[in-house]
Amino acid sequence: MQAEGQLDRPVRWGVLGAGRIARVALVPAIAAASGAELVAVAARDKDRAGALVPTGRAYARYDDLVADPDVDIVYCALPNQAHLPWTLAALDQGKHVLCEKPLALDAVEVDTVSAAARQAGRLVVEASWYRWHPRTLRAEGLTSSGEVGRVRHVEAGFTFSGIPVDDYRMDPRMGGGSLYDVGCYALSAVGWATGWAVLDVGEVRTRMSSGGVDMCIEAELKARSGPPVSARIRAAFDEPEKQWLHIEGESGAIRFGSPAFSAWSTDATSIEIEGAGRGVRVETFEPCNPYQLMVEAVSQAIRGQDTWVVPLAQSRAVAAAIDSIRLRQRPAGQP
Repeated sequence: MQAEGQLDRPVRWGVLGAGRIARVALVPAIAAASGAELVAVAARDKDRAGALVPTGRAYARYDDLVADPDVDIVYCALPNQAHLPWTLAALDQGKHVLCEKPLALDAVEVDTVSAAARQAGRLVVEASWYRWHPRTLRAEGLTSSGEVGRVRHVEAGFTFSGIPVDDYRMDPRMGGGSLYDVGCYALSAVGWATGWAVLDVGEVRTRMSSGGVDMCIEAELKARSGPPVSARIRAAFDEPEKQWLHIEGESGAIRFGSPAFSAWSTDATSIEIEGAGRGVRVETFEPCNPYQLMVEAVSQAIRGQDTWVVPLAQSRAVAAAIDSIRLRQRPAGQP
C-alpha cells in the first residue's frame, strides 16, 4: 500500500451515497475526527449530497466523485452489490477506499479487490466499525494473550426486526439478507476470538422471506483438525433485538455486555472476564464513537502513521465463511 506520507493537511474524504449510514454515522465521524475533512459527497439526488455539507462539491454522479482530484479516499456507503464495482472504480482513479461491510459478496470478489489495491498501491479497508471499539480491542488482546486459555467455543449473534419491505437488504439481487448485514459481525468475532482458525461449516438452518432473502440464519462451525474449536452464529431480521458474544476458553471465559457489536457514543459497555483461579471481574468502557476511531485510524494509515486497520486477509476469511454457509443453507424444517 502506498501511503501519502506525512501530510501537513487533513486527509480529504469523499462519500458515495447519502443514505442513513452516511448521514448518521460516517459524515459526523469525519467531522469529529482529527486529521480528516469531508470534501465531496455524491448521491443520486444532488440536494441530498449537498445537505451533508462537504467543503468542496456535491455530485449527482458517482463517477464525478471518484475522479475528483481533491479526494484522497472514498467511503462507499452504497448497497452491497455496488461495493465491488465502485471500490474498483475508486482504486482505478488512485483513491484509497473505506467500504461499508460487507466489503464484497464473496471471497472471489475480495480477492479481486485485493489485487486491484496492490496494483494501485492504495489502501482498502472494510468498515467493520465495531473492531475499533476499545472493548473489542481489549477482548482481542485477552484472547490472543491466552488470558482464558485456548479458545474452545464461541457463541455470537445479532438479531433485530423492522426492516421496510422496500429496503435493499430485502432484495437478493442487491446482496440482501441477514447473513450479509449482521451475520458478518458474528463471523468476524468468531475469527478474531479463535485466532482466525479455519472452521468448517456444519448444520445451517435458515428462514427465508417470500422475496428470497434469509430472514434468519443459524450456523454451526467446527475445526476440521487440530485442537477442538467450535462456534455457533445467528443472524436475523425478524426477531427481537439482541446481540451477544460469549467466548469460552480452556481456563476461563469472556462475555460481552449488550450491545455486543453496535455500541456507540451513548453506550457504556462492559466485558465479564472469568479466569482460572481469579474469579470473575468486570471491565467497563466509557461511551465512544467507533466510527470516529475508524476514520481517524484509516486517515492515519494514509498519512503513513503507525496504526491498525482491519486487514484484507481477515475480510476475506469472513467472506469465505459466508460463502460456505450460503452453500449449505436450507429452509428450516427441510431435510
